[in-house]
Parts: sequence; structure tokens; C-alpha cells
Amino acid sequence: MFITKKHISRRAVLRGVGTTLALPLLDAMLPAMTAQAKTAANTPPRFFGGFVPHGAAPGYWIPDTVGALPDELPFIWKPMEPFRKHLNILTGLHSRSSEPPPGETGADHWVAAAFLCAQKPRKTSGADVYAGQTIDQVIAAKYGQETLLPSVEISVEDPGSGSSNCGEGYSCVYTNTIAWASPTTPLPMELNPQVVFERMFGSGSTAEQRAQRRERDQSILDSVNEKIKGMRTAISVPDRARLDAFTDNVREIERRMQIAAKATNAAPEGFAVPPGIPQSFDQHIKIMFDLLVLAFQADITRVSTMLFARDLTGRVYPECESPTLGFHGGSHHGEDPNLIKQLSKINQYHVKVLAYFVDKLANTTDGDGSLLDHSLLLYGSNMGNPNQHVHYDVPHILIGGNYGKLQGGRHLAFPTKQVPTGNLLLSILDQFDIHRDSFGDSTGPLPGLV
Repeated sequence: MFITKKHISRRAVLRGVGTTLALPLLDAMLPAMTAQAKTAANTPPRFFGGFVPHGAAPGYWIPDTVGALPDELPFIWKPMEPFRKHLNILTGLHSRSSEPPPGETGADHWVAAAFLCAQKPRKTSGADVYAGQTIDQVIAAKYGQETLLPSVEISVEDPGSGSSNCGEGYSCVYTNTIAWASPTTPLPMELNPQVVFERMFGSGSTAEQRAQRRERDQSILDSVNEKIKGMRTAISVPDRARLDAFTDNVREIERRMQIAAKATNAAPEGFAVPPGIPQSFDQHIKIMFDLLVLAFQADITRVSTMLFARDLTGRVYPECESPTLGFHGGSHHGEDPNLIKQLSKINQYHVKVLAYFVDKLANTTDGDGSLLDHSLLLYGSNMGNPNQHVHYDVPHILIGGNYGKLQGGRHLAFPTKQVPTGNLLLSILDQFDIHRDSFGDSTGPLPGLV
């Protein structure tokens, strides 16, 4: 056997007409006989932040024991059972930044923007919006400058769907995005998976070229097929399998987006779904998650955020066990045990689609581990019991190994109303070796997380 130090660059791409295909991590990108941790192919950890409004059904999400996770997870978190070794359930946190400023009223439903910055947004309906830079953008500033897309911001609910009237003196921008590049710079969240796909793989193509390619049912891979064939002859059998699996996934996502663009099935009542966007929430969010897995795998981006739903949404979820209950209406359960149970099924469904993403990460090889081993995911809400509109005892979970920095399998319980969510955000930044004295409304790092 001959061993050389020649290898493919981790930044290598295959270029074709209107196509730039980034590659997954291959053994050929690791210099022979060199530990991965000492090579340029050692990819920094990935971060994902997912926000869902309207809190969680009381009695269905807090574990009975503190410390090691119980043998059976609470109902809402049950879809996370296969990933318990990478799961941390956090209880008792206080989202103070989602409460009205002193002397003001009408925050509450209008402050999704506070989720990742832990800072109260300025009450304004004009252009002088002000919140805080969010942790995803702080992480992207450190780790995202070498990638095609420093960060990816995604939504699965159209701002024009009528889910919010943006009243009570707060700008719509506070509920339309959870990502802020600076306190005055909200980032738009992309709704259309086709646009996300083309940003990832369609570099250099014009809108006309993309439209023609879709009309001919062509794949972006068609223009780089010969280069893919040439690469396959120069890499190992395991690398060929990884490359083939990656390109197969690209083709499968294209196929599903083409089907979604041609679909004629009706959207949920009251929802105007723009053309080209899946009318089924389940199809929509899963395509978005598949795109994120490809983006993490090919190192197209290392940072992403997702808005699962907008505040006051009346959306129903036919795929869940409570298929006719509107999300916001169901959140006002009036402490009725039956309605609380129905709400818990919506909550569990959201976790179920998140688990779809986590499973994909867990089963995607990334160097000496999986993408899940090398990622940190935050999922949560800024409300506790939504019927009472309280912002303490808010549900949050952390998922992923973050290169061994984060121990899983735990329920970390904090004293109610004592620990602001800013402490969690500060601790997440520490996980990415970004050390600050404070962040948002933090009073210090979370004790016991590390």
C-alpha cells in the first residue's frame, strides 16, 4: 500500500453551468496518516436554533426527576427518545425579554425576536426597530466567514398568511424573524425551499436559467456529471459511497420540490401558500431540514435558524394527532384538561418533525463521528403556560454532542423565575469558544451545563 500526503481540499467544489456543487467530507480530504483534528478538514461545530411560539401544554413536558433523564420521557419530548444521550431538557428558565418593558403593555405575542438575543425589543411600529444581535449571528461571525453561506435563515410560515395583525404598537419584523445581524438589522427568513436550494447549489445561474432547468425537469447535477464521474475514479470505494449518497440526496430533494411546485392540493383553511412552496407543513419543513443536512454535510453553512410558526398562527396540522385544532386557539385551553391534552399533541408533533432532522444528522457521517456529534441544536419557546401568557418556566432543549463539549441525557432544573434565558444564550456562546461577560439579560452562565 502506498500512502501519500496528497488530498482533496475541504473547500473543493465542482463547477458547471449555473452550478456550484460543494462536496461532503471525504477521506480523501484528510492528509494520509494525519489525525483529523489536526487537519484543515476538521470542521467547526454547527449551530441550529429553532423557535416555536405559544409555549407548551402544562403537565406534558417537565420530567418527574432531576438529573439523569427518566426511563420514559414526558409526552411532548417522546420523539427524542432515540437521541436521549444527546438530549438536555432545561426547565425553570425565565424569558424576561419577552415581557413588556416597565410601564409598557402589549409585548408578549410580538417578541419572537427576543428568543436568541434575550433583549426586549423597542416598542415601535415604524422603521426604528431595535432588538439585539442574536447568538446565531455571533457564531456565524466567528465560524461562517469561510463558508458559501455564513448563515441560513428559514421560515415555514408565510408572513403574508394572516397569522398576525402586528398590532399593539410592535412592528411585524419582531414576529417575522428570530435572526438579527445587529440590533437594528433583522434578517429575512426564507420561506421557499427552491430559493434555499439555489443559493446552496445554483451559484452563477440566472433566474431565467433556473426556470428553464425546472421546466425541463433537469437536475443541477446534470452540468457536473462528467466531473463527478472523473472524481469517482480517483477516490476510494468508501468515498464513492459517500459521494453517491450525497448526490442521490440532492436529486431526491429536487424531485420533491418539483412535486411540491406542481401540487394542487388545498392548503389549510385561511392560509395562502405562495406558488412553488409545499402546501403541506409536513412536506415543507422536512424538505427544509433535508436542505440543512446537505448544507451542514457539504460545509455550505455552519449556522442556521428556523421559525416553526409565527405568533398568533391559526394553522392546523393534519399530520398530528390533533388534526383540526388551530395552534393559537388551542393554546388558550382555559385550563381544560381535554384541551390541554389536545395542545400537547401539537407540541409533540413539532418535536416529531424536529426529530426527523436530528435523525438525519445522527445518520450522516462527518469525519470521526456524525453531524449530530458535531452540532449543537437549541429548540424552545418564549412562553410557559400559554393560556396564562406567562414567560417563566419556558420549555427549552439542547441536542447534540458539540464535539464532546456537551454531556447529554440530563434534565437540568432551575429555580422558577430566577434564571433568565440570557444565561442559556451566554452558555451556548461559551460552547463555541466565544467568551463574554454577559449577553442580553444574562446574570451569568448556566450552572451545571458543562
